[in-house]
Amino acid sequence: MQKKSTQTVNSTRVRNSRGFSKILKTSLSLATILFLFSTGCKKDKFVAVQGVCPLVVTDPIDKAIDVALPKVITATFNTDMDAATITKTTFLVTQGGTAVSGTVAATASAAVYTFTPDVPLSPFLLYTGTITTGAADKFHTALTSDNVWTFTTIPQVTLSSAPALGGTTAGAGTFAQGSNTAVSAIPATGFTFTNWTENGTVVSTSSNYAFKMAGNRTLVANFTPVAVGKFAVVLTSNPAAGGTNTGSGAYNAGSGVTVVATPNTGYSFVNWTEGGVVESSSPSYTFTLAANRTLVANFLNTPASQFAVVLSSSPIAGGATIGSGSFASGTSVTVTATANPGYTFANWTENAAIVSNSPAYTFALTANRNLVANFTLNTYTVNVAAPNGSFTITPNQATYNYGNAVAITATPNAGFVFTGWTGDASGTANPLTVIIDANKNITANFAAITFTLNVTSTNGVVVKNPNLAAYNSGSTVQLTATANSGFTFTGWTGDAISSSNPLTVTMNSNKNITANYVANVAPLFTSIFGAFGGAAGITNQGINTVINNGSIGTTAVSTLITGFHDGLTADVYTETPLNVGLVTQGIYTAPPAPGTAAKALIATQALAAANAFYISISPANRPGGIDPGAGQLGGLTLAPGTYKSAGGAFNITNGNLTLDAQGDPNAVWVFQAPTSLTVGIAGPAGARSVLLVNGAQAKNVYWYVGSAATINGAGGGVMSGTIIASAGVTFSTAGNTVQTVLNGKAISLVASVTMVNTTINVQ
Repeated sequence: MQKKSTQTVNSTRVRNSRGFSKILKTSLSLATILFLFSTGCKKDKFVAVQGVCPLVVTDPIDKAIDVALPKVITATFNTDMDAATITKTTFLVTQGGTAVSGTVAATASAAVYTFTPDVPLSPFLLYTGTITTGAADKFHTALTSDNVWTFTTIPQVTLSSAPALGGTTAGAGTFAQGSNTAVSAIPATGFTFTNWTENGTVVSTSSNYAFKMAGNRTLVANFTPVAVGKFAVVLTSNPAAGGTNTGSGAYNAGSGVTVVATPNTGYSFVNWTEGGVVESSSPSYTFTLAANRTLVANFLNTPASQFAVVLSSSPIAGGATIGSGSFASGTSVTVTATANPGYTFANWTENAAIVSNSPAYTFALTANRNLVANFTLNTYTVNVAAPNGSFTITPNQATYNYGNAVAITATPNAGFVFTGWTGDASGTANPLTVIIDANKNITANFAAITFTLNVTSTNGVVVKNPNLAAYNSGSTVQLTATANSGFTFTGWTGDAISSSNPLTVTMNSNKNITANYVANVAPLFTSIFGAFGGAAGITNQGINTVINNGSIGTTAVSTLITGFHDGLTADVYTETPLNVGLVTQGIYTAPPAPGTAAKALIATQALAAANAFYISISPANRPGGIDPGAGQLGGLTLAPGTYKSAGGAFNITNGNLTLDAQGDPNAVWVFQAPTSLTVGIAGPAGARSVLLVNGAQAKNVYWYVGSAATINGAGGGVMSGTIIASAGVTFSTAGNTVQTVLNGKAISLVASVTMVNTTINVQ
């Protein structure tokens, strides 16, 4: 019995062994798989029979690559296994030393078991599979050693957009290591494609990026919003793997844009299309942007039986080329280069060697050709003329490249004004910006600045030499004033303050000048009266008052002259030892005696003449007066001219007033005080004087006073000029013994004239 049993068991062994050998041979021939052999069987001590040694083949096999990520791992044994020994502890998968979570399961065959990961495997990682010696067959024969193998998963391309709303991408997925693949970026409306980046590094500026798989790729398609007022240029490649494109982005309207298509290996460029319409057959396509553009660079796969002609331009913006494509061997091919504006064709090169100097290059195709059309940037000169001025040019160079911007600034000489550009520029913009597209000859034009001279001459005539409607800036004009009969020229006011006659005027602005005249005073007024009291009289309150070389008078009765005696007739006018006043040339009043009707007539004529003269020097008839000291004349030195108090009153209290004739004995001063005139301040040292220098004469100084004039109330000082006041003139105050001097005349048209120890030297 024992012997029969042994034969049966052995027969079984042989059948099993022969069967597995057959399976093994078939598996090796069909799947080229690797069996892992053990050197012997591990026997169960309770089993008296010897079974076959368990052997296993795995899927994926050892050193497998490009394993799919959702992979079910299979272990196939050469014999039926004890399912209880095939578990997570005997059939396991690890990655980097960490166990992969999964499920181990038996199949319909007791010899086949699977490991299903709970989640798909990660891309492009090395995994390790292990069947341990804990796995045994149904005869409890175990593996003699752990069966260990490795495999690598397929690499993966992961794509994203930045910003997420900027656009979409295509081409993500898993691809065999070393295979060629391509990804595409499509901007959303309002965005343009910028570049592809990986870990922050730019890897391509083409919306279609082709590459060979070398591990995982995590690519970001970057998009840029189109700014308001700009147009978008959107580029794609067809097919995506056919080639790259550059030139997409946002540009200002009117910009010159160049887009470039570069075929990948095995492809040739066909053309640029937009909406299915061919726009250009040149890989380098230049256009002026006037709207959004969506262009497709079309490529054709080069058949194995043909050769490719690949064309490009250097620089890219230099020009266009046509003639690229794939052709049969021996074909006569002509490629043509056309320069863009501002460029000149130079030559065709291949691998930096010149192959032709002709824009149209014909050759027999016997191999792939990669030709570059070379262009040179044109240079130009800028010549600027600027008669009657100067110019600056920035940058200042001997020559300029096509498309350079140059700023030209025109500066007029003195007396001229810039009027505009002529030649190869126009308009009046200054600075002028010129875009260089040819040699430029530009003229900056200037015109002489002219001014008008308006002369007002009431009561006289002014001659202008030269007499022109307008005068160039810086030119001079001579003005000569001639007074009408009965008037005397007194000086110039307005835009010229002077008593010179003739007067030379330099034209540096528009001028308005007035020639001023005063009515000649009646002879009696000018030669006789040193003081006149209108219709109110004259009073002397001092013991030492003298009217030298002149008379006094009033249209009133003689009793209104007090404190005087007539040096010609010895007539006394209420004079006492306390008010002695000598009048050397006579006293003129109405009766009673010593006043007479004849004297009254002379006084009346004198008053009329005084009123006429007063009106002639008033602001109404002599306009243009200035106020150099805001009403304060003390401490000033004044040239001849007309002066008017802006506030109404003139004061000489801060010091003496000096009148400088500047060597002109005919120099005239007219002071207009619409309200009052005050000379001097209170106190022993309060006297103030009007000093005459460099030929100035008191007879040419006139004081127009709208109300009353008060001259050195504290006594003392020397006053100069003819004072004509509407409401009285007062010299010093009662009780003062210091002599006050007036070189001139004191005329009151209405009120009286009062003097205390006053000397009037009639001028």
